[in-house]
Amino acid sequence: MSFVSLKTLMFWFLVTAHVIRVDTSRLRRRVNLTEEDEDRAPSGEDAVYVKLKSGPKTSGLEPGDTAVTFKVHTLDGEFVYPAEGLRGSLIIHAFTNKSGFLECLWGSESSLADLVHLPESAQVLFVSLDDSAVDDALWMREQVHRAVMHRKKEVLSRLHFSPVPVFALGNWIPSVLYSWGCTGHNCGLSQAAFTCEGWSMPVIVKRLDARYDWLMGRWAQRSYELIDAGDGCKPSFSVAGAVAWVSEGTCSFFTKVQNMAKSNASGVLVYAFPGNPIQDMNCIGDECFTPLSLPAAMVHLEPSVSQALRFGQQVNVSFQSTPSPNFFVGIDQQGALAEVGWFLYPTFSFINWQAQWFHFYHGLQTRLQTAAQVVCVFDKVLMQGDKGAVATVELPIGMLDFDTLELDTSLSCPGSRDSTCAHWDHTVQLFVCCDYLGPYCNVELGRWITAFRRGIGHWLTDVSPLIPLLNNNKCTFTMKTVPWAMPWMVSLNLRFSSSNQTGDPVEKLYPFQVTSLYSGGTFDKNYNMKYQPIKFSVPASTKKVELYAVITGHGSDENGCGEFCVTSHHFLINSIFNHTRIFDSAGTALGCTLRVKEGAVPNEHGTWLYGRGGWCDGLQVNPWRTDITRQLDMTGYESNMLVYFGLYDGRDPSPAQEPGYIIMSSFLVFYK
Repeated sequence: MSFVSLKTLMFWFLVTAHVIRVDTSRLRRRVNLTEEDEDRAPSGEDAVYVKLKSGPKTSGLEPGDTAVTFKVHTLDGEFVYPAEGLRGSLIIHAFTNKSGFLECLWGSESSLADLVHLPESAQVLFVSLDDSAVDDALWMREQVHRAVMHRKKEVLSRLHFSPVPVFALGNWIPSVLYSWGCTGHNCGLSQAAFTCEGWSMPVIVKRLDARYDWLMGRWAQRSYELIDAGDGCKPSFSVAGAVAWVSEGTCSFFTKVQNMAKSNASGVLVYAFPGNPIQDMNCIGDECFTPLSLPAAMVHLEPSVSQALRFGQQVNVSFQSTPSPNFFVGIDQQGALAEVGWFLYPTFSFINWQAQWFHFYHGLQTRLQTAAQVVCVFDKVLMQGDKGAVATVELPIGMLDFDTLELDTSLSCPGSRDSTCAHWDHTVQLFVCCDYLGPYCNVELGRWITAFRRGIGHWLTDVSPLIPLLNNNKCTFTMKTVPWAMPWMVSLNLRFSSSNQTGDPVEKLYPFQVTSLYSGGTFDKNYNMKYQPIKFSVPASTKKVELYAVITGHGSDENGCGEFCVTSHHFLINSIFNHTRIFDSAGTALGCTLRVKEGAVPNEHGTWLYGRGGWCDGLQVNPWRTDITRQLDMTGYESNMLVYFGLYDGRDPSPAQEPGYIIMSSFLVFYK
């Protein structure tokens, strides 16, 4: 250790005025509450959620506010934000040993290894909420160094470990962590409380629930009897109606839970052996296709509980979640404070994804500085109900001289916190009408998907081929989602520009006409039967013809179609040329995490990580464009023919129940 590190450590030993002892069993510490603490603690997770939602105390700093400069002592000297000459993003992680979630986050080699993939524009500051901050900082650094030993060591220079407990930092960080406190998958203290006749007080231990998208059961706000079921690798009908107490190992978590479900248990508590960390309980491979509806969690082996069960005493268990400070806070590359959303399971990948989004957003802000003629349509306008958001605006004179139209769109929430954001993911569509008597009134101009309880979506979508739809100097724009959705605040600017501003002699082409094609529908056995071939001519003076389509799959039949199944969408030109759009990432476990760099909102509630049929939660739907000029007869009257069909698994869809549906806007675009 360097001289600076030793000096820093000695200083903080004196400041905290107590001796901090290294605890070699740190991963097995219990949460010790007094009877008074227990009386004050909420009795269940729903009560905690209601309490937090009803009005958290604020420090005055909210998401979007500028982060004030600060300094923090670290094991290697001092961390200063912002660093001189460098403005990158920063994520602050506050550790506490009272959280089973954080124990698993730090005890998993795969989770720690994910820090290697931290974007180069990002840094992480690790602090501790506990009195054992020096011990915690040394331990966290050791864990990280071991995980990246044979990997990308450069990342270590961007990871900073502070031995100063949060309560002694002396800056704005403690007030933000506490005022942004939360409960859920990445914060709040989930606990199991055991009682037994003869005990003077409950024994309360930290717990980690199984992944919510695997086991859909939830702990009820009541007391359960606890029954020992050995290792849980065989059914044990003595646990009927009770919570099964089973050991880790011998068989998979899935097998244990499935056997206890067959035994009619009300839930499963798996305990880790002494010295072992709490693990992330999840299904693997084909196991995940077997639905199990009872709740399950992992805790440490508590000797008093095992002893009572061994001597035939009745032990009861209940489940609670105590509010905690927030464990994660971000600062984006513009220097604004930001929430970082939910960590749906314990891995540092969620930090990486948030940092990737910060990098995307910084790039977007840079792109928005380029020259363009901007027309404001909505500026934080409420979008809700059947009407949605509606505005009539005047367009610039000479608009058709532009060859580029981009939609600068953002969705935000009624309040500054994610807790005010709408639940669920819904399709948002932008419709335009410039000629009320024409064939293209209320045609879709853009499409986005809302984020699930996160308010950071911002995108720039190129819809240049549809400029001919804006065929008047005054147009009405309507932006809407399903009428029952919670409200969003929408902002939309139209950005007109010319792509060739460098004097390049390459001939510029402008879209001058569009022809509407097919529009999707219910994805069942009749889906393709309703579509007929379209015959068309190419207008005189046309230099290029483009196929343009925006396609997304929604709903879920027995095959997961159309949201989670692989579908293909075929446009056959003149019976020879097949242009196909395939949603090959639909249903993959991490398909949408790969699109965070494009603007998909990370760390949402819900299953935002899964690949979808042409879309991701919190992302624009990019138009699919392909040049078909050389495949056409450019001279004859209706001498060209186009036909569309959609397939599942290479054949016509034929769901047995609850068919999904396809939302599609498709056009032929003619350029001159």
